[in-house]
Amino acid sequence: PRASSRWRERDAQGYDDASTGAAPMTGASRTLHLLAPLSGIVVPLAQVPDPVFAAGTVGAGVGIDPTSSELLAPVAGVVTQLHRAHHALAIRADEGIEVLIHVGIDTVTLRGEGLVPRVALGERVVAGQPLLGFDADFVATRAASLVTPVIVTSADCVVRSVAEGGVVRAGHDRLLVVELGPLAGSAAAPAEPPALTTPSGPTARVEVELPNPDGLHARPAATLAAAAKRYHADIRLRRGEAQANAKSLTSIMLLGTHAHDRLEIVAAGADAQAAVRDLAELIAAGCGESAAAGGPPADAAPLPATAVTPGAGTLTGQPASPGIAVGRVVQLRHLVHDVPEQGTGPVQERARFELALAEARRAIAALRAPLAESPQARILDAHIELLADPELLDPVLAALESGASAARLWRQSYGGYAARLERVDNPLLRERARDVRDVGERVLGVLAGTGAVELPPGTDLVLIAEDLAPSETAALDRQRVLAVCTVGGSATGHAAILARMLGIPAICALDPAARALPDGCPVLVDGGSGVLRPNPAPEEVTHARARGAEQLRLREADAALAAQAAVTLDGERIEVAANIRDGEEARAAVAAGADAVGLLRSEFLFSGRDRPPAEHEQSEAYRGIAATLGRGRRLVIRTLDVGGDKPLAYLPLPPEANPFLGVRGIRVTLERPELLRTQLRAILAAAPLGDLHVMFPMVAMLEELRRARALLAEEAAAAGVAVKVGVMIEVPSAALIAEALAPDVDFFSIGTNDLTQYTLAMDRGHPRLAAQADGLHPAVLRLIALTVEAAHRHGRWVGVCGGLAAEPLAIPALIGLGVDELSVAVPAVASVKASVRRLSRARCRALATQLLGLATAGEVRAALAACVASP
Repeated sequence: PRASSRWRERDAQGYDDASTGAAPMTGASRTLHLLAPLSGIVVPLAQVPDPVFAAGTVGAGVGIDPTSSELLAPVAGVVTQLHRAHHALAIRADEGIEVLIHVGIDTVTLRGEGLVPRVALGERVVAGQPLLGFDADFVATRAASLVTPVIVTSADCVVRSVAEGGVVRAGHDRLLVVELGPLAGSAAAPAEPPALTTPSGPTARVEVELPNPDGLHARPAATLAAAAKRYHADIRLRRGEAQANAKSLTSIMLLGTHAHDRLEIVAAGADAQAAVRDLAELIAAGCGESAAAGGPPADAAPLPATAVTPGAGTLTGQPASPGIAVGRVVQLRHLVHDVPEQGTGPVQERARFELALAEARRAIAALRAPLAESPQARILDAHIELLADPELLDPVLAALESGASAARLWRQSYGGYAARLERVDNPLLRERARDVRDVGERVLGVLAGTGAVELPPGTDLVLIAEDLAPSETAALDRQRVLAVCTVGGSATGHAAILARMLGIPAICALDPAARALPDGCPVLVDGGSGVLRPNPAPEEVTHARARGAEQLRLREADAALAAQAAVTLDGERIEVAANIRDGEEARAAVAAGADAVGLLRSEFLFSGRDRPPAEHEQSEAYRGIAATLGRGRRLVIRTLDVGGDKPLAYLPLPPEANPFLGVRGIRVTLERPELLRTQLRAILAAAPLGDLHVMFPMVAMLEELRRARALLAEEAAAAGVAVKVGVMIEVPSAALIAEALAPDVDFFSIGTNDLTQYTLAMDRGHPRLAAQADGLHPAVLRLIALTVEAAHRHGRWVGVCGGLAAEPLAIPALIGLGVDELSVAVPAVASVKASVRRLSRARCRALATQLLGLATAGEVRAALAACVASP
């Protein structure tokens, strides 16, 4: 449609009407008034949810949170920009200024869907004329935000907002006042810049490939132009025969670039060499934009901003399952079972007990059914096994003759067994105590006729509990329960594992103050950062929902590219491997796109039995896994890692006051060399089938490594095969003597979970210390840096197989420190690969140097999070 007669008449009047144009000229300056192109709430530029616009990199202006869906011309002029994705356009006013309007944030990824242009490039428009129509609901559900920046890109004028923080009507109200300087008002700049002239300085040029999936649209173009302005040289971008002034946002946009275009940067002047070098690096890194479609800044992409701004009232805990949710609190308080002391007779009580066991078994089987053969299903399989465990059942059956009720005897049995597990100095075994209590409570509820806890009606529930049992988590209705927060528990617990599998955001070890929140209180939960905000502001809710939608889109995009290599923006490959425990997970790792297996926990063969596995049994298991991976994927097998904190029934160890500092890891198997020799022979038997590496755990001294290597050398010589050898860096002493260890190994693998707790003297499962046991503490990072530096001096590679490898905020730090491999849980492989692809290793190195100079984990996290706000 074309302009109505009303618009044509207004334009013909010139600028006598101050609401639509410039005031009469007085001396060397004039004032131009811009109309609101949309109805809605005016948002100060600094609050626009995009760092490039908010920082003023594109130019001065405001944002509009729109209530209309027809974009109108704010001023008369010529359409000089109309992006092929239809999300952004620019008008050059008759006075010479350029006005850019960008519909929403991250809308370039829509590829024009939901956006309909009403004008064409080069067309003249009048103030108030429709420029673009858009489906507000469609765009809002797919973009990071609907807030629309209206920017004056000209640098020679002053812009101020008329309705700052107020409400405006499209085509009626003034939005911006532009004070035109003496240079404004000149004729429109030509579309093509003049040919490059050569001042009295050198000329430099370089060619670079453009990674941006949507070319140099507004945000990356603004970042590039701002960077170019730091140099005195005359700088041009060339794409074939076309060229652009690298210091002009609109000139860059007019190039019409696409992904993988070859751009030539040409500069003339005293600082030309530095200009082309730095701008080439910036372009190769995406000009602050992710190489994934429409992502955030390149170095910031894997560092998702928390959906909650820390402040008064914010409650923090340990991230357990990523995701963002906005809902209302339901305080979950478990029912108290009324348990009689005396029974109705041994025969009757035994019958009631057996019926209760059968009912519990049926209920758990029903929860397990939809999980198929997933690794998570084994959690509930273990629960079913507990229902037949003689350690739990026999004391009850033997005591029924005493006349006591089966309910009381059962509570004593499972309660005592769980209490023994809880006294073990091992967070994983303490979590297994929760499984025992879960099964016990289920049977006790049947015996007592108590039933299950009923949730209130509604579909926006956020559960807050002291702890949540694994079966309770598995039974959650994903359509009603949006998030789970517990004061107890840990990220390694079965409840957290199930929450991640179900896609439910979860926080554990949360501030106990959360239990005081009233039922129905609105809250915002960010499971990825472990933050809960009661009574969030409307703008926080809007931002959180946009972040949640973006995270879902990214997860789907990551999964589609999981089979591709993880290569940084500057061309360095980082291997992304999987941590597994058996053949089933090996198959899952291959399907998930893992480049290798960075850690096979061989304990899976040794636990849950009354005698050690025979050599042939171990060999068969290792051979099966090696065959699954093939010769193209490395398989790192960690030798048996048990000890005082991880007991085996057939491997009695004396009680220790502090098992974490006692006989564990390599110390156990060196004390029982035949146990280690048997395992090594089984591993070597599988070597011909794949690329096998042997890794020794918990090495603290060079002598330990050499003793273990000597045993391996003897068995390898007898078998006539050879394998690569490595050690886990899990204690500070190993990191500090990495220079001495490196000549005796082929690789290092850093176990950041143990390294963190040994460095900080904090049990990572401690309910009050878990949140402080932070692997991003500078002390831990410095030990990682020492390890990498020593390894690389000797030509050895370094992996990280601890939890830090999968933490989005940590990935840039690890890559910057020089880590070569990230080994993570199978479900995290795709997202970690995607994170690597969005990073420049060179920029990560500079960031890591900064991090090593900081003093606290909080400072490190703040520095990493700040990447989100900087191009």
